[in-house]
Amino acid sequence: MSASVQPAEVLLVEDDPGDELITREAFADNKIGNNLHVVRDGLEALDFLYRRGEHTEAPRPDLILLDLNLPKYDGRQVLERIKSDPDLDTIPVVVLTTSAAEEDILRSYKLHANAYVTKPVDLEQFIAAIRQIDDFFITVVKLPRRR
Repeated sequence: MSASVQPAEVLLVEDDPGDELITREAFADNKIGNNLHVVRDGLEALDFLYRRGEHTEAPRPDLILLDLNLPKYDGRQVLERIKSDPDLDTIPVVVLTTSAAEEDILRSYKLHANAYVTKPVDLEQFIAAIRQIDDFFITVVKLPRRR
């Protein structure tokens, strides 16, 4: 089986159950065959990435969809940690958040986010945005091999 046929491991860091559900529906509706893993706060995201606690068997994500406004550690702290760790820094991180604030956009890119997407309020647009993110980061761009 070639690497391009393997499903991608996508980590969704999202504390809003509604947004999680919409993302799951977008994956299902669009027949996205990737594995979606969900964690609900910044600390759990770091546990997943560092394979700690209940996440000792967690796969290395090929893509991270990261909300900014999270409990425990916020998304900015998680992003900073990912992009400052040589073992994680090549994983593409898409900030997927409700914030359209210029300071959040600027800070995310300064912390080396690969993309910043404001969550559309409309369900169909949200599903389309998830599909476009998946198409681009999993299908179009060439990512480093999993370590």
